[in-house]
Amino acid sequence: MQLKNNAYRLNETLKGVETMTRFALAVLALASGVYTYLGVRGILDGSATFVFFAAIIYSAAVSVAIYAFWSFMLRFVPLVTSGVQRIGLFVTMAIGCIMIMAMSSWLNAAALAGSAALEQHMAVTLQGYAEDLDDAHANALAAQSLLPDVQRAAERFETLAASERESGALTGTTGSGSVVQLLSQMGSQMTQLAATITGSREEVAGQFEQGSARLATMRELVSTPGAIEPRSDQFQAEAVQLTAVIAALQQTGVAASVKRASADLSAGFIAPVADGASADLASRQDRVMETVRTSVAAQSAQLTAAADEILATPLIEQRRFVPLSSAEAVIRYWSDFIPSWAGAISIDMLPVVLVLVLMIVNDALRRDADSLEEAENITAAEMLRAMALYRRMQETGVLSEPIPMPVTPEAEPVPDEPLAPAAQAPPDDATVTPIDTAQRKRNEGPARP
Repeated sequence: MQLKNNAYRLNETLKGVETMTRFALAVLALASGVYTYLGVRGILDGSATFVFFAAIIYSAAVSVAIYAFWSFMLRFVPLVTSGVQRIGLFVTMAIGCIMIMAMSSWLNAAALAGSAALEQHMAVTLQGYAEDLDDAHANALAAQSLLPDVQRAAERFETLAASERESGALTGTTGSGSVVQLLSQMGSQMTQLAATITGSREEVAGQFEQGSARLATMRELVSTPGAIEPRSDQFQAEAVQLTAVIAALQQTGVAASVKRASADLSAGFIAPVADGASADLASRQDRVMETVRTSVAAQSAQLTAAADEILATPLIEQRRFVPLSSAEAVIRYWSDFIPSWAGAISIDMLPVVLVLVLMIVNDALRRDADSLEEAENITAAEMLRAMALYRRMQETGVLSEPIPMPVTPEAEPVPDEPLAPAAQAPPDDATVTPIDTAQRKRNEGPARP
């Protein structure tokens, strides 16, 4: 009896939540359609009218498909009891879920997180541009590291020229001879090279400030609230200007000029003719100038090697800002928007839970229900006709005593009794019950008075 009551309550509860289930399914399908419309509108191109109607038609088709699919699953899955058939329905449901995610869920995610994904794309691109600007600035200033060596070489040549002029430190003879002229010439060349390196510093600093201003504007565009499309367009314009600044910075480096100048120091070395009054002085001047030639060659090799090391640094590849649609941005940066993806998929996949709940409840209902299905489905009119026929059989003597009602799923057999000649005895192995009588009466037609 307890099982019967439990089955009855489960059955009544299922009937009570049927309307709520349909209403919830309709709301979920409508919500998915709305967000699908927002996602589709962001990726379509064309006139405003075309985009509107195309997005409306697609979202309506998605809503109808979701409602129809889950309505079929809610009705059929709980009723199927065969293991093979139920597995087949589960496979079908999995295929349908994949198709729903393909046509709706990713668009729902684009609607939920599209603007944030585009801002993420701009922020990532901005970080790349900032790194490129810093690298270009560092490469342009790399030649500045050669400045101390060049300045020391210039000072050394000028100091030697002054010493030779005042005290004859190199040749032993004071005066402005050919050695002093050569040393002064080398010092002058080194000083000019140092001035070239120093002059590039100001130009590099100006270009770096210009690039930093572009970066500041781009940061404001990323963080400023408002519509994402105008900000993205302005961001792209600033990115083009910043790319030009980075390219100019790469051309501003003087490492190549330093390399050429240092090579000229050795290759273009021209020693003056010794102008000593005596052969001994001229010989000393030649030896000093040869020493100067060796020193200049060593300085030239050192500067050339340092310039080559700077020039070996890879050039910065030109970066381009590629605008993305909201859907493309959500897919590219999906790992940063997992909550939005979860919400978008849950809107479409929540009916799976309803299907499983109905399947479990129907299994419990079938397990707890009584086996007398005719008795559970008999109408009041059929019961009244069966009771009237039962009383008539008692009055005519067909039944000598009342038939006990069955208390178990299997009805108890009635002992054989003598039957009146006018009545037809039931089979020996049958049990006469009011339900069987009512069934026979329905088959024979309405009772006649």
